[in-house]
Amino acid sequence: MKYEVTIGLEVHCEVKTNTKMFSSAANRYESTANENINEVDLAFPGTMPVVNYEGVKKALKMAMALNCELPTKMYFDRKNYYYPDLPKGFQLTQMHDPVGINGYLDVYVDDVVKRIHIHDIHLEEDTASLDHYSTFSLIDYNRAGIPLLETVTEPCIHSADEALAFLESLRKIFLYCDVSEARTDRGQMRCDVNVSLAPVGSNELGTKVEMKNINSFSNVKEAIQYEIERQTQILDSGSKVIQETRRYDDTDMKTYRMREKVDGLDYKYYIEPNIPPFIITEELKKEVKDSIPKLQFERTQIYMNEYEISKYDAIVLVKDKEIADFFEETIILGANPKSVSNWLTTNVTGYLNKIDKNVSDISLTPKRLFELIELVDNGKISSKQSKDVFIKILEEDKEPKDIVDELGIKQIDDDAQIRAMVVEILEGNLHLIEDYRKGKNVFDFFVGQVMKRTRGQANPSLTAQIIKEE
Repeated sequence: MKYEVTIGLEVHCEVKTNTKMFSSAANRYESTANENINEVDLAFPGTMPVVNYEGVKKALKMAMALNCELPTKMYFDRKNYYYPDLPKGFQLTQMHDPVGINGYLDVYVDDVVKRIHIHDIHLEEDTASLDHYSTFSLIDYNRAGIPLLETVTEPCIHSADEALAFLESLRKIFLYCDVSEARTDRGQMRCDVNVSLAPVGSNELGTKVEMKNINSFSNVKEAIQYEIERQTQILDSGSKVIQETRRYDDTDMKTYRMREKVDGLDYKYYIEPNIPPFIITEELKKEVKDSIPKLQFERTQIYMNEYEISKYDAIVLVKDKEIADFFEETIILGANPKSVSNWLTTNVTGYLNKIDKNVSDISLTPKRLFELIELVDNGKISSKQSKDVFIKILEEDKEPKDIVDELGIKQIDDDAQIRAMVVEILEGNLHLIEDYRKGKNVFDFFVGQVMKRTRGQANPSLTAQIIKEE
């Protein structure tokens, strides 16, 4: 029997702020445990929470970026439960009126635009982190109280590829909006995955299985694929899938049962009495909205439709906001978009990947790239020579024109000078001319000889034209 896969995601992402959500302790990743904590984080008696305004603004920013409806006022709820990583015995979160509801995010899945619907996005505090050993566990409270945004999708995802496309696009928005570093290797972005299977054409969803705290995108994809296979085998055998919570083990790429899932767990939510509700004013909304940059999906559309960049190159350009900004700044100076795209998606990104740095860390600027492209377009240097100039810009932090003068590599455009060389080379290789007339591919040999004599300075298109004429 064929089954339709339905997937829902709950994505937790830590918000980048100077201090934690409700305390003055530093919000900073540390290798030393229990360094960034204070009385509020440890729930000492008599301590009171104070809302981090920057955390609220960044939560609103993400809600707007995800096309959500915003509430008229902001308040927090207590989610009451006991677990060792929760020192208060409750978590401050948003249950009844989250910062954003009914949003969506358009993503590319292969060549098709898929709209992923967002149920809600809410702001809460993170828990402490636990390290489990054979006979004991250790608690690190550095993470306790860090502002955390949870983005919950509708059950509208139908493949591992769609889930991965959504996660990658969501991470880019966090980075574009400067809301989070979203580093999975530091646990700053984690994901719970719900998977269910139902017969194709069924009006009801299948039994949902939840996989908790998957900490990398590749693991999300592997976990979904494994769970689809596991549930398919269960249903094909005539058995029923059990509603449960499972964990993913990346060593053998399988999921394992943790506990049976119970619907409607009573957390006894109620409004946090120590944090007064406050109005989300129109002025605040405008301030936040004006701070949202042009996001990657919109830029991809512009690059493809207005600049006629290929879809592949457009996606490469928007992958890093700094590269996308660099691209647009160079175009504003008057450079040809396709030329800029070619440089950035090949030479520049290749160099950056090699040295593991950002484009802002190197001495190439939009102005210098524009001047380098202009030198080639105006016939001053050849495309081959431009690669040498590019390396010199990076190594010596100099202007392109100064490097060209120092190297003495201006392109030769003199027809008579090139023609004299061509005639001499042809007369010395008459047997190859006969081969050429018989259809043999020897043309590149003649071009190469001219380039060799001029040390690559002859205009290649003019050289080819003259060789054909002669």
